[in-house]
Amino acid sequence: MSRHILAQLNDAESALRENLHRHDLDPTARAHMERALSHTREAYIATNEVGKARTVQRLVSDMEKVERLTEKLRKRQSPETVVVKPIRI
Repeated sequence: MSRHILAQLNDAESALRENLHRHDLDPTARAHMERALSHTREAYIATNEVGKARTVQRLVSDMEKVERLTEKLRKRQSPETVVVKPIRI
């Protein structure tokens, strides 16, 4: 039974990854697919390694932390925060 579930989870992960490579994907759809991919991976762990998976709430919390950190890094790297000082020769 679990082999069948794992095979289906692998198929789901492959389909999500394939769709994430599309350049014409709506940002909202992309965000949902990225979340679905994380949940699919965690479901694989929960099925294959009993007791080692995070709860759904913990997974979502961890993902939100990563999203906030990524957003902070993006803001730091934005061109508006870069100060260019002239060089005197």
